[in-house]
Amino acid sequence: MTQVVLVGCGVVGATLAYELSQHDNLSITILDKQSPAQGATGAALGIAMGVISHKVKGRNWRLREASLRRYTTLLPELEAAVGRPVIHNKQGILSLCFDEAELPRWRSLQEIRQRQGWPLEIWSPQHISDACPHIAADQAVAGIYSPQDLQIAPKSLTYILLEAAQRRGVQVQTNALVTGFEHEGDRISAVQTQEGRYPVDWVILTAGLGSELLTQQLGVRLPLVPVLGQGIRVKVESPLGNTDFQPVINGNDIHLVPLTNGEYGIAATVEFPTAGETTPLPQEAALAAVWNGAMAYCPALEAAEVLETWYGLRPRPQGQAAPVIQYLEGYVNAVLATGHYRNGVLLAPATAQRVMSLMFDSE
Repeated sequence: MTQVVLVGCGVVGATLAYELSQHDNLSITILDKQSPAQGATGAALGIAMGVISHKVKGRNWRLREASLRRYTTLLPELEAAVGRPVIHNKQGILSLCFDEAELPRWRSLQEIRQRQGWPLEIWSPQHISDACPHIAADQAVAGIYSPQDLQIAPKSLTYILLEAAQRRGVQVQTNALVTGFEHEGDRISAVQTQEGRYPVDWVILTAGLGSELLTQQLGVRLPLVPVLGQGIRVKVESPLGNTDFQPVINGNDIHLVPLTNGEYGIAATVEFPTAGETTPLPQEAALAAVWNGAMAYCPALEAAEVLETWYGLRPRPQGQAAPVIQYLEGYVNAVLATGHYRNGVLLAPATAQRVMSLMFDSE
């Protein structure tokens, strides 16, 4: 049996574990110093902006498209495997356009997506008002609606991926802090933790911001910048707008995400470390700007009850594009699958596909 150890148990690590578990010749162990779905996964809202993104070619679009295609089969596959649903919203994403000068860019994207086989609709303000009466449509010049994009609850997805993977024999070890690696030349032979030693044929580092320290232990530099994001969870007396149509709304990069039981998530800020900081601290003014921006296009939120605010750190690669999916420099049996920045949920399936191609194509 080929021994595979994954370090990191967020949504990307869980997806990798599940997809790899379909190969009977692999013995798979996930190690994490904390419980699953923490870090960036625990703070995300899981908005999968694929078709509606302006990425139209190259690696970034290929990853997005591959993930969207895999999700159409992965979600029902997981639900059948564990007997309960993955919490997700398949009613699409509506992005509000407030500047007429941006319309040619959206029309160009619509044409490109049509050629690529993906529907993308451009709505008039009246169409927005009819479909989503809770939105102040008079402020918008158009709405861009992507019915194929979706939102997936990151923790629900991660837990179900792990449960399905464990049913296939994957071992999940939490509270397992990696303290070092054993290697001979360009091959890693074992992963060391406080609790013991794990012999390996393959190591996959998918620990988000923690990947930087792991690679340092192997003599490789992987600079990752922690970018803070804040969000708000609110509750309203009854669902906003039409109860049978509750898409994710995006206005000026502020997302309004339907949750459950009359609750909505509003996110997110993008806060970089300032000079002298290694880790950014949440700024009240940044969160207030998100809240005020959401109320500007959805005035009904003024009556909402704020249940909680939260923040988390996203791993943004420095000096290279996100995400980092490649062999670890200097090693033939170690793969990086990290640095997904704001797109961990969206890109997790395609990341798994790419990692498996690196592993299996090398044989």
